[in-house]
Formats: sequence, C-alpha cells, structure tokens
Amino acid sequence: MIKRSYFTSACEEVILQPMRLYLLFLLLLVQGASQAQIAEPLIFKEKIHDFGEIVESAGPVEYEFTFSNSSARAIKIISVQASCGCTTPGWSTTPVAPGEKGFIKASFDPKSRPGYFNKTLTVTTDIDRNPIVLQIKGSVVDRKSMVNESLSASNGSLRLAANSFNMGKIFINKPATSKEFVVINAGTSQIDFTNVIAPAYIKVVKPASLKPGEQGVIKLTYDAKLRNQYGFLSDNIEIQTSDPENPVKSFSVYATAEEFFPTLTPEELAKAPALLSSQYEINFDRVKQGTPVENSVTLTNKGKLNLEIRHIQSNCTCVTVSTDKKQVKPGESVQLKWVLNSEGRMGTQNKAITIYSNDPRNPVQRITLSGYIEN
Repeated sequence: MIKRSYFTSACEEVILQPMRLYLLFLLLLVQGASQAQIAEPLIFKEKIHDFGEIVESAGPVEYEFTFSNSSARAIKIISVQASCGCTTPGWSTTPVAPGEKGFIKASFDPKSRPGYFNKTLTVTTDIDRNPIVLQIKGSVVDRKSMVNESLSASNGSLRLAANSFNMGKIFINKPATSKEFVVINAGTSQIDFTNVIAPAYIKVVKPASLKPGEQGVIKLTYDAKLRNQYGFLSDNIEIQTSDPENPVKSFSVYATAEEFFPTLTPEELAKAPALLSSQYEINFDRVKQGTPVENSVTLTNKGKLNLEIRHIQSNCTCVTVSTDKKQVKPGESVQLKWVLNSEGRMGTQNKAITIYSNDPRNPVQRITLSGYIEN
C-alpha cells in the first residue's frame, strides 16, 4: 500500500483550490441571475424615453411604456406616482396574466415649462415591494423661436430661410405645383406688400402686410405645362413693398421640370421605349486651354415604341450639345454630339449632360464629362 505524503496532499490542494473558487463563482453567477429574474417580474421594453424637442404651444405629449409579465402569476399595478404635476400617468388597471403585456402611459404638459425636463414615474405592484422607476425627458421649445432660427437669410427687414425660392421637382404633364415659404418681419415698422412682378407661369400670393415680429407666408404656384421646358429652370420674381431698408425685393425661383409617368403593367413596360447610351462616363484626359474638346455618344432605342428625346441640357454654358433628330424608332440609333469650350478654364473639370425622354423606366439620364485643362 502506497502512503500519501504530506507534500502530495499539499500539491493536490494547490491544484484543486482554483477549481473550487471557479465552481463557487459559477454558483454565485447562477444564483444572481435567478435572483435578478425574480427581482424583475415585469420586463419593460425600455425604462427611459426621450421626447427630444417638443413645441410648447403644441400641447401635451404622450408615451406608452410597455411591459410583459415574466412571473408565474398575475400581477396587478397598485399605483403610479409622477415626480411632478405636469406628468399625468395611466396604466393597465386589470391584473396582467403571466406572459401577457401591459402598459404605463406618461403624458407631459409643456405649458410654461421651457427648457430641459427630466421626470420620473414610480410604479408599485402587488408582487414586489421594490418599486420600478421609469423616466421621461426632453426639451420644451417655443415654435416662434424655432422659426426665427430657421429664417437665417434676410432681404431688407424681411427674414426667410433662403434668398431664393426652390420649388423642387415639378412635372410638365401634371397640375401646377404650389409651395409655401415662411417669412417674418424682423424690422421695427410695418411692411406693406404692394405689387408682384412675375412670369405668367408663376403665381405669387403674398401677405397684405406684416407688423413688426409678425410671421407670414409667400405662396408660389408654378405651372410647368405653361412654362413648357424640361430640365433645371431658373426664373426671377419681384415683390414691391414699403420696407424702408429694401422696398423692391428680387428673388430667384428654381425648379426642375420632368415628365410624370404612372405605374405601368409588365406588358406595357415590355412595349415601352428604352433609351440606352453607348457611354455614361467620358474622360477626355488632359487638353490645352483654348482647345475645344468634342466627341459624340450613341443613343439607341432598345424598346418597341418610338423614343422621344424631350430635351438635352448641360450644366455649363461651356458645353454645347446637338443631335440629328429627337424621335428614334425601335432599334434605331442617333448620335449626340457635344463640344466643350475650354477657353478661360483651368484645372479639373466635371460637367454633365442630362437627357430627358419618354423612357418610363429612366426618363432622366445623365452623361458625365471629366478631364483636366492645362495652360
């Protein structure tokens, strides 16, 4: 029989000691997780909600905290106490069965409470003495101050978001597009709006007058059909006022006119015209200043109906474009010729040619020109 020495027993104890500590750690971890599950029978989707910026004059805001019952019995919410009278709570009044969901509703009234807020709701249930704390926060702002901050451009005493009116995308085969632009009288005297000079296709509705600090709206209605031109459009309107700082106010009006195409059936799409260019990106490398750069691309109708090239537009007066014809039969091709005038230009160049057609899939197609002009 082999006798175990004191040294052997000591070595075994040294080896086993870390293992015992590790097993004890696992046991405590499992017990902690179990206790955490027991401690939170109501599982909330979130316990903190940020309203962000809310406008004081818009009135109360609401948010609903939802939870599920993860315990083995029905749970009843006994009370919900708000930390401030500005917060009105509501909750599920009937017991919530295991696995079912309930809610706690918070309603916050921002009236006369400008600035940052952080409020709590203390929830008491019949399953645990430890209350659940929910939190709502945000910032109360005034609509007028928000408007004033956004109206950073000025034209005399009049403040606007920009010194031009951008109508965005308008359609040549749809009713006229209307858009409103907010303005405010930032001066010290009343501004009377007396007259408007604008093209026939742009109608302008203006305020009769604005008192100091008063906000109003200038409404523009743009008739693209009457304008009858595709692509990027730039116009000018003039508003005559009594503003002592600048009585005659001139504004640019921008818009991009396209053709609207309704959703087509697969059968209609199969028969529709289809525009395909031989190139969409053209690099003319390096050229000497004053040397014209010219080339062409091939436009082909891959569809089964006639292709109508509505309009071709470059984004620079230095690029001129031309084509032999605007109507392309199915399977037929046409040459689009372009010339870049490099006179007075230096360095890297990036230009674009935009083609508007009756291709319902791709009615607006763009060809880019790039290169370098050296002295």
